[in-house]
Amino acid sequence: MEIKDMIKKARTEKDFTQEHAAEALLVSRQTISNWETGKSLPDIVSVIKMSELYQTSLDELLKGDPAMLQKIEKDAKLVKAHKSLIKYAFISIIIGIIILVLGEIFNNNPIIDFLSGAAPWVLLGLSFLFGSLYLDKQEE
Repeated sequence: MEIKDMIKKARTEKDFTQEHAAEALLVSRQTISNWETGKSLPDIVSVIKMSELYQTSLDELLKGDPAMLQKIEKDAKLVKAHKSLIKYAFISIIIGIIILVLGEIFNNNPIIDFLSGAAPWVLLGLSFLFGSLYLDKQEE
């Protein structure tokens, strides 16, 4: 049974209207309708909230729906990609600060001058590289 059918079955067994479920799950009634008709899939947080609201196990809600399992897998990959992008941004900022500090300490040093001139362009290029890799992961 697909998750859309499981969601609707669990809601109707508890005699909840779509409005009541939407209010409890902090989504719109249209969102509940879209989930129940299969137009869209809920995120994992909403599935957990539904499990609590309808007093059913996550296993029952998710069992047998490969589309939902693929969505969860894709969401997990996106979270990993976001974390990688944040790590890269943080490291880039630290490198930039170190180069600026070194430029002030070792004034008129040709190597430091070169690094402080080239670093922003190198970091920008790496940003484009990691950004494009990030977008590729989102499309998978």
